[in-house]
Amino acid sequence: MPFDNLVLNTESTPEMMHGGDIASASKQYGIPVEQWLDLSTGLNPFAWPVPAIAQAVWEKLPQQNNQLEEMACQYYGCDKVLAVAGSQMAIQLLPALYRQCEPLQPGRVAILSPSYSEHKRAWQQAGYQVEAVCSADISHIISDIDVLIIVNPNNPTAEQFTVEQLLAWREQLGQKGGWLVVDEAFMDITPENSLAQYAHLSHLVVLRSFGKFFGLAGIRLGFVLANNGLLDKLKALLGPWPVSAPAREIAQTALADVSWQANTIKRLQTLSARLAGLLESSRLTISGQTGLFVWVKTPRAYPLFEVFAKQGILVRYFASTNQVESSLRFGLPKTEMDWERLEQALNLATTSGLTP
Repeated sequence: MPFDNLVLNTESTPEMMHGGDIASASKQYGIPVEQWLDLSTGLNPFAWPVPAIAQAVWEKLPQQNNQLEEMACQYYGCDKVLAVAGSQMAIQLLPALYRQCEPLQPGRVAILSPSYSEHKRAWQQAGYQVEAVCSADISHIISDIDVLIIVNPNNPTAEQFTVEQLLAWREQLGQKGGWLVVDEAFMDITPENSLAQYAHLSHLVVLRSFGKFFGLAGIRLGFVLANNGLLDKLKALLGPWPVSAPAREIAQTALADVSWQANTIKRLQTLSARLAGLLESSRLTISGQTGLFVWVKTPRAYPLFEVFAKQGILVRYFASTNQVESSLRFGLPKTEMDWERLEQALNLATTSGLTP
């Protein structure tokens, strides 16, 4: 099937969809939900094995003394954390928290682009002026902004920022009452690059996701790392029992499973390298890579997205912006059958003239 004859579906905008939206993809392409291979999320396909949960855990209100926070501090290497129902909850509350803590600040917000879109959405909906920036511009505009939001490693580009650079930006922002917000949702595989140990510093908020590395997105759990005063204010905004008792029970045990964590880091690094090799063998250039996903920039991203979707494979599509051309993010296949399906779809893309 030549590229010129490829019929594109223009009725939807997949760049507006979150990863994992199989229901929408199923409706659009007429493929049953159970037949999809979902590579759109960047989740660990080999989830931590959840044991049976005692009946009593379901029957009681969440207890705050089950050592979850203590285990999280040990895992992340920080002094204090606040557990929340997914880092998304914290993202949505940060603008209100900032307004409460810094009521006199103008609130000019710079967000690395392209990046996780919910950061931009949350601040815009709260009435803040939001500017999309590329990493090369940050040092030039840091004196003109009040809040800088960085995803590190970035999603989807996999770009990483050094601890020294981030701390320097925090210092510059903090001198005028500004904030540095660092979303470390994909940091578990490279913990040496985390700001967790510095989260007690003022004017700094670090977000961590539990579900991605542990492969348990349905648990809806994340952690906010910051100084005690800021966490106390955020806790008041959250209200009582923000995290369910089963989620607390599961996470406490998973965070203590050091052997599984070490083996999983090695496994994900190996699989990510395999995925990159497979894409490169189809003449796609790797633009960025973490242990959980591989990113490919290409002007033919949307036609490629369509080819995969029509084969029942969902990848993450990103439309072009002023900062970068259109791109695709590939999560990790799980089974050998999944790898074969992806390879077959890539072969189809190649014969359709969609790879260089």
